[in-house]
Amino acid sequence: MLNELSIKNFAIIDELHLSFSEGLNVISGETGAGKSIIVGAVSLLLGDRATTEMIRSQADAATVEAVFDISDNKPLQARVAAMGFPESDELIIRRVISHAGKNKAFINGQAATLMNLSAVSELLINICGQHEHQVILNAENHIDILDEFGDCMVQRTEYEEIYNRYQQTKSEIDRLRSLSRSREEKADLYKFQLKEIQDIHPHPAEDITLADEKKVLVNAQRLTDYAHRAFDLLYGDQDSAMVKLKEVGNQIREIKKIDASLNIADADMESSVIALQEAALTLRDYMKNIYFDESRLAAIDDRLELLNRLKRKHGGTLEAVLNRKQEIEESLKTVFSLEEELERLNREQDKIKEHLKQSADKLSQKRQGAAKRLEDAVDREIRALNMPHASFYVNFRKSLDEVSESFGPKGIDDIEFYLSANKGEEARSLNKVASGGELSRIILALKNVLSRTGSVSSIVFDEVDNGIGGAVAEIVGRKLKEVSANHQVICITHLPQIACFGEKHLHVSKKVVKGRTITSVNELDEDRQIEEISRMLGGVHVTETTREHAREMLNNSRSYQLNKTGERRC
Repeated sequence: MLNELSIKNFAIIDELHLSFSEGLNVISGETGAGKSIIVGAVSLLLGDRATTEMIRSQADAATVEAVFDISDNKPLQARVAAMGFPESDELIIRRVISHAGKNKAFINGQAATLMNLSAVSELLINICGQHEHQVILNAENHIDILDEFGDCMVQRTEYEEIYNRYQQTKSEIDRLRSLSRSREEKADLYKFQLKEIQDIHPHPAEDITLADEKKVLVNAQRLTDYAHRAFDLLYGDQDSAMVKLKEVGNQIREIKKIDASLNIADADMESSVIALQEAALTLRDYMKNIYFDESRLAAIDDRLELLNRLKRKHGGTLEAVLNRKQEIEESLKTVFSLEEELERLNREQDKIKEHLKQSADKLSQKRQGAAKRLEDAVDREIRALNMPHASFYVNFRKSLDEVSESFGPKGIDDIEFYLSANKGEEARSLNKVASGGELSRIILALKNVLSRTGSVSSIVFDEVDNGIGGAVAEIVGRKLKEVSANHQVICITHLPQIACFGEKHLHVSKKVVKGRTITSVNELDEDRQIEEISRMLGGVHVTETTREHAREMLNNSRSYQLNKTGERRC
């Protein structure tokens, strides 16, 4: 329940503090005084988008804050706690709109997001105004209204879970079919590319190995010359390194005969001789193996050309060619395995579809029962609202598309509310037959019916009196009183027939102070309530006769009795 509302620097409101009570709270005042601005301020607390245009002229920021009593709202307490906000029997929501662009929201003193506010508002308060009219008229919302009334959400959630699995499986089948078609179209190209690579049969780093071999073949004569000269210098010439090394060894031995202190071991000299001999033998064998093979050189050139052709087609390196070969092989394997996977998914989809059909039928049957109860309940309400020959219908239109399945995200039912406003008239959709006054009464009737099962603790009615007056207005006042037996009701009205039923009456007025328009709200005692209802009855000139009429309306409203099941004494 909304206990207190504080507004500062919002639109034409300088600063306001309002207190509300249980039951029916009425807000009245001249047109343009700021009544609907109060509703707009409440909407901000429920997560509506804020703009800097909402800030009062010459102010830096606007602030809206509300205190709600949620001590009896256990589901809301649980949701607030689950979102991580401090737990309390009171819920304090605050919005700050700044020209600096740093708009802020708080729940129980802790920073919150607009998503947090929206989640809280679902269980906190409902505003029934022009937007609500649009919601009621939009046939897409009718199935949600029926499900809420009929307590169908458990079955609907079960259906949605199966439906989501069905859609996921269907999407995967579509994806694999598309992939299969795409890959089948490319399969011939893949097979051609794979055959070309397989026919050439490249090996890792083969191009580097062949390039090195070609370099040797092209330079065979030079390599032979270099090796022959090195062999002669080392071993073959009369003054070769080997001859000179042996002479060095003889000289060292002679020195050591005279001076044994020379530290050159004979073994070291011997190992050097052996090493040079091995090097000479290696050069000799190397020369024997060097020869120019013209046919081998041509074969290498041909092979390198094949490899380079593959490299140009598949990434520029032999490694890229081999990677591409693996990719093509995997793609071809997938083409062949897709059919098997598609068969498996089709079997799975058939099973899910059977479960989906059972769940959809179960949900539809429950809706059929709920629809009959809703029709009866709304019919009683609208006939009590001076529409004695009106009939309300919940029209079921199942999707029978021969091409696609009839399963939708909310079931197999296509539901729209119909109304026959007068006797003998054909029932038509609400947005085609309802006048302003009829629509207001239908919405009130639906609200009264749904309020008995709804979870919100407070309902705000803005412009519920649109298009009605006289005896109908009094009936609407009584219905609002009935709704207030189950919920706190805040009603903005221009009609005295409705205002007289208020348990708390707030009057909104505006005046100019020092060149600035200021809106104020005052709670009316009985005398001022009589004056306000007299003003609503008589306009500018209020007479004593008008006041007597106002007193009579108040007395009659207070004698109206309702029992605890919806007929509450007041």
